[in-house]
Amino acid sequence: MTAEARDHALPADLRDRVIAAALRARGVGRAEPAAPEISPAEAFRRAADAFHGTLRELRDDQWRAPALRGLDVQGLVGHLTGVEEDVQRCLTGDPAVAAAGHVESTQAAADRQAGRPPDQTCAEWLRAADRTIALVRTRGDPRAEVAVHGMRLPLDLLLVIRAFELWVHENDIRAAAGLPSSAPDASTLTLMTSAAVRLLPFVAARTGLDEPTSVHLVLTGPGGGTWDIALGRAAPAPAAVAIVTDALGFCRLAANRATPASLDAHVTGDPDRAAAVLAAATALALD
Repeated sequence: MTAEARDHALPADLRDRVIAAALRARGVGRAEPAAPEISPAEAFRRAADAFHGTLRELRDDQWRAPALRGLDVQGLVGHLTGVEEDVQRCLTGDPAVAAAGHVESTQAAADRQAGRPPDQTCAEWLRAADRTIALVRTRGDPRAEVAVHGMRLPLDLLLVIRAFELWVHENDIRAAAGLPSSAPDASTLTLMTSAAVRLLPFVAARTGLDEPTSVHLVLTGPGGGTWDIALGRAAPAPAAVAIVTDALGFCRLAANRATPASLDAHVTGDPDRAAAVLAAATALALD
């Protein structure tokens, strides 16, 4: 390097300093232009339509491909039928479903698909999803609390979680069938990222992340935004970390379909604390 080049060389830490400054300047809120707002019920309907579209692409042999935790594709669709049945029990006032296990309670619906023609499994799931949508329309306040599978939460939030689950399992099926992955539309993804961020303090506490931590989370791309999240016990001076990553990648992480190590994330602050935050996010998955 010549003396002149040395005089004009950029400082080695310039990139990190610029990113840190940008993070400090980026306030909480959604990126512009924002995706059109939709209701949680509409997000669920769109996710159900996308899921049904994937099922209609499958050949008979692809329905028998291994998909998740010992279930083939057909069994996984049966699991989702069971989830719809339990949500319907919840919406019609059955208190027994409040503490039912998400996997255990739906296993019978998964098992009964064995030996059936795939079109029967598909039709049964579609009827169940349509009935859920119809029941939601009869509800009064969408913010009213409901209880199912160990969760007590507003109906609106449950519907976003259900849209999230349909997208996750749609991609489990697409992977099993050798099809390319899919992404939610920007409006649905916006609701999904908001739900994941809203639930992050609860799952962090559940996974034992109780050290006081202030997280500045920036999710880029469609469905993204910026949030300041307080995790752990209250303290005068919590450790501060900033995490920048793609919104869709963060949702895959929250679904436990990506690992913190595989996520393309830029971190400032304590890297170990940031890694613990990202690891906690994977506990959002229901499976």
